[in-house]
Amino acid sequence: MAKILDEPRYVCALGGSQTVQAIHRAVPVFHSGQGCAARVSGDGSGTGYLATNTFPCSNIGETEVVFGGEGKLRDVIANALKVIDGDLFVVMSGCTTEIIGDNLEQVVGEFRDAEKPVISVSTPGFKGTNYEGHEWVVDAIIRQYLTRLPKGEKIKGLVNIWGPVPSHDPYWLGDLRELENLVRELGLTPNIIFGEHRGISNLNKVPLAEFNLLVSPWIGLGNVELLKELFGTPYLHYPTLPVGAHESSAFLRAVAAFAHIDPDFVEPIIAKHEEEYYYYIERSVSVFFENRTASKMFSTVTSAAQALAVSKFLINDFGLMPNTQYITENVPPEHQERIAEYFRKFNYGIEAEVVFSTDGYLIHRQIEEEYYAGPPLIVGSIFEKQIVKKLAGNFLCISTPFQQKVVLHSSYVGYHGGLKFLEDLYTGVYQTYN
Repeated sequence: MAKILDEPRYVCALGGSQTVQAIHRAVPVFHSGQGCAARVSGDGSGTGYLATNTFPCSNIGETEVVFGGEGKLRDVIANALKVIDGDLFVVMSGCTTEIIGDNLEQVVGEFRDAEKPVISVSTPGFKGTNYEGHEWVVDAIIRQYLTRLPKGEKIKGLVNIWGPVPSHDPYWLGDLRELENLVRELGLTPNIIFGEHRGISNLNKVPLAEFNLLVSPWIGLGNVELLKELFGTPYLHYPTLPVGAHESSAFLRAVAAFAHIDPDFVEPIIAKHEEEYYYYIERSVSVFFENRTASKMFSTVTSAAQALAVSKFLINDFGLMPNTQYITENVPPEHQERIAEYFRKFNYGIEAEVVFSTDGYLIHRQIEEEYYAGPPLIVGSIFEKQIVKKLAGNFLCISTPFQQKVVLHSSYVGYHGGLKFLEDLYTGVYQTYN
C-alpha cells in the first residue's frame, strides 16, 4: 500500500537546477514536461542571472511520450544557444523523458563542438531528491566540463569551498561568504563557484586548487572524492558548519592544520575573534539566563547540516540540552550512521538522539510526546510553527519551507553568525511572551 508523506522538506532531483542557477551565467535546460518546469519556477529560488520562468524547456507532451522527444530537445538546445547569452548550458531530464527512454547523452553529445559548453545530467524525481540532484549536477560539471579544460599548474593557497546547497538553504549565500571570510583570514585564497560574479572564471580554477574544503555532513562528499580521483586534489571534510566561537575556532584550527599553517599565526586571529564574541555575550548575559520563558531543551527539524550546526552551537557555546534531533532530507542509508555519530560528540560527553524522517506528521507527534522540562525550543521550518504554538514553546525558522522573513545576505556561520543566531532566537522569545 502506498505511504502518504506529510510535509516533505525537499523537492525532486530536477531541483538540482538551483545549483546550475547559482553559477553566474550558467543556464539550466529542462527536458521535461511543462509542469516540472513550472514547479521549479515557483519554488522561491528567485532570479539571479536568469529567472526560473525563462529556463529553456522541451515541454514534453503526449506526442513525445508516444514518439519520443529527442528531436524536440535537439531544437530547444540549438535555439537556447542562439538566444541566451550564457557560459554553460546544463541539460537536465525529468521523469517522463527518462521513462520513455530518450537518450539525453547522445543528443547533448551532438553539441560537443558548440561555441558554449553543453553538458547533461540525469535528474528524474524517481531517482532522488534535490539534495542528490545538487551532487549529480556538480558531478556532471566535473566529468563533462572540467576534464575538457587544458591542464595547468596548481595555484598555491587556492582552496575550493563546497558547502550549503544553493537556494534550498535560505542562508546559503551568506554562509558561503562567511566561510570565504574565515578561510581568507588564514592567508588562503577561497574559491567558490556559486553566487554573484563568481561563475565560470572560478569554475575554471577548480582543478588548480591546492585542496578542496567540504563543509557538510554528507552532501558533496562524492564530488570531492571525484575531484581527488581526476585531478589529484586532496580534500578536508569538515562536517559542521561553524556557528559561534567554539566551532569557528575549531574550524580555523582544522583548516590551518590541513594547510600546514603555523599555529603562531592562527592563534592570535582566534583570540581576537573570541575576545570580541564574548564581549557581546557578557553584555547580554542577563537576557539569556534571567529570562524564565526561554527554553532549556531543544530539538531541530531540518537538514543534517543545519541540525548539526545548531546543535553544536546550542550545546557547546550556550549550554542548552538536546532532545531528539530530526533530520529531514532523506539522507541515503550509507551516510546515516556516520551522521548519527557526529551527534554523539558534543562537549562534556553530551549526546543527542537522531531520527531520520521525512514525514512531518510523525515528527510532530513525537515532539508532542517528548519531555522538555519546560517550554520546548524547536528549530526548523515554517511547518513547525503551529506545533510549537500548541506546546507554548519557542521557535526559530531557519530552513525550507521558510516563509518567515526575508533573507538577503544574512548568515549564522562564524563568530558574528553565532551572535546573529542568538539575536534572532531571543527576539522570537520576546515576541512570543510580550
